[in-house]
Amino acid sequence: MALFLVQHGVSESKDVDPEKGLRRKGRAETERIGQVAAGYAINVNRIVHSGKKRAEQTALIFHDLLSVQAPLEMISGIKPLDDVRKYAETLDPHSNLMVVGHLPFLQRLVSFMLTGGEDNLVYKFQNSGIVCLDAETGEDGAADWFIKWTLNPNIT
Repeated sequence: MALFLVQHGVSESKDVDPEKGLRRKGRAETERIGQVAAGYAINVNRIVHSGKKRAEQTALIFHDLLSVQAPLEMISGIKPLDDVRKYAETLDPHSNLMVVGHLPFLQRLVSFMLTGGEDNLVYKFQNSGIVCLDAETGEDGAADWFIKWTLNPNIT
């Protein structure tokens, strides 16, 4: 069981698309990562996104390639500057939830979940990449989160 965090794919500039939908490169990278994840039989039960066009398009690609049965869902609380502490309280390490969102929110969320501080750079996200978090129950009964694996378009 796990939590999957995804930064949306590479998007167009506002000059090209005022809603900043995915570029061709963003679609291609997301499809490639989605195909690899499907090949590994990644078990995602539900995918949520921020509602921004680029996040929704990225989420839809993963939804299709991973054959997620639950409908795609837009949620609040995961936009770039939203409160990571508040959202972290809602997370269940056993949910197999994929969250498709934005920076700096995702980076701050991972930092907070792993270190208790939002400003500690723990992991640097890549567009279309997946960060898989998992947790073990600590002696105090709280979840001790850790990075289980990552899958990214680039290794440099």
